[in-house]
Amino acid sequence: MKMWFKLPLYTQIAIGAVIGVIVGFILGENVRFIAPIGDAFLQLLKMLIIPLVITTILSGILKLNDIKSFGKVGGGFLFYLIITSLIATTIGFLVAMVIQPGKGNTSFLNHGESVEAEEFSFSDHFLSMIPANIFESLANMDMLPIIIFTIAIGLVILSLGKEKNSTVVKFIDEAANIMLRLTEFVIQLAPYGIFALLASLVGTFGSDMLSAVASFILADYIAMAIVFLVVYPLILKFITKLSPFQFYKNVYPSILFAFTTSTSSATIPVSLRVMKKNVGISEKTAGFTIPFGATANMDGMAVALGVISVFATNLYGIELTFGLFLQIVFLGLVLSIGAAGVRGAGIIFSMILLETLGMPLELVPVLAAIWPIIDMGHTTVNVTSDLTGTTLVARKTGDFDEEIFYQKNVNENSNNKA
Repeated sequence: MKMWFKLPLYTQIAIGAVIGVIVGFILGENVRFIAPIGDAFLQLLKMLIIPLVITTILSGILKLNDIKSFGKVGGGFLFYLIITSLIATTIGFLVAMVIQPGKGNTSFLNHGESVEAEEFSFSDHFLSMIPANIFESLANMDMLPIIIFTIAIGLVILSLGKEKNSTVVKFIDEAANIMLRLTEFVIQLAPYGIFALLASLVGTFGSDMLSAVASFILADYIAMAIVFLVVYPLILKFITKLSPFQFYKNVYPSILFAFTTSTSSATIPVSLRVMKKNVGISEKTAGFTIPFGATANMDGMAVALGVISVFATNLYGIELTFGLFLQIVFLGLVLSIGAAGVRGAGIIFSMILLETLGMPLELVPVLAAIWPIIDMGHTTVNVTSDLTGTTLVARKTGDFDEEIFYQKNVNENSNNKA
């Protein structure tokens, strides 16, 4: 048992998932006797959704300081964050539309809840996002109105000034920290919950999910590759007028660290050093954008949410309407901002996406089981986006040393220091 608890959480989840698949095949329909364990884990996750969304989004907004003094650095980086998150979600959605992960798989359609997409109306769609009664929205877990209300509250606090509302700001920060800690406790149970949920899924659906999962992973990595190899280089080439090849050469210590650790927050010290020593950007800019980006810039998550939405609609036999597309892009932006800093964010925010779109949650354990495989790519994209945005803002504000950026052998020196 000591060896088990020394293993990283993702390793425990992977082992639990493999054992769950094997047990599901062995027990077949008799797996229903361990299904309540997985159901209890899902209930714990659902318990987190509303308070976690409210506190993390508010906390993320309030990290912007105040609206008037936010200035060129904050405003420029926030604009970059919004645009790239929207692009990342759209690319994830479009790649998934081409690959169609889960298409033709009728397992969930035959066994799961029936879901029907409503006919799209611009006026109805817009009005449904405005909370007429926020308490009713909270009681019904109607996530879009809750998210809109939360964003409005955050912007009002900023407009009034954080100093005048220091007690409220402190309360929100502490509440966010409490919810993040509670989330960590619940996620520690993931290996056992995922074991029971996957055993139940395999016992019910058989091996039909394997090909669907493989196509999902393929779509997710192709979408991330497009963002990493096309979107960011285009931004660097045509907006900052810098060499994308030189940029990637300079920042590879951060990219490598992000890929191997799968955590944006732990990469912050490496990224700050790389920005200063390799790229030529001072802490005046990087000291804000890098930590803020690790907290609020999650392009990798945005890509995943776009892919997940298509994956889910295919499995549940839902028609993808224009209204659903707009919701997906909006949610990709908002949830990717709220996702940062949350341990097990892939499990939690995938669940929020499905809940918001009105879809059953049977897909959650499948996503949780494969998240360690794709999370390395997500973190790499997240950190690369932070570095690209920092470079863009520094270039526009004049806090950039081009001589340092193009100097030779700088990467080796920085890598040795890191």
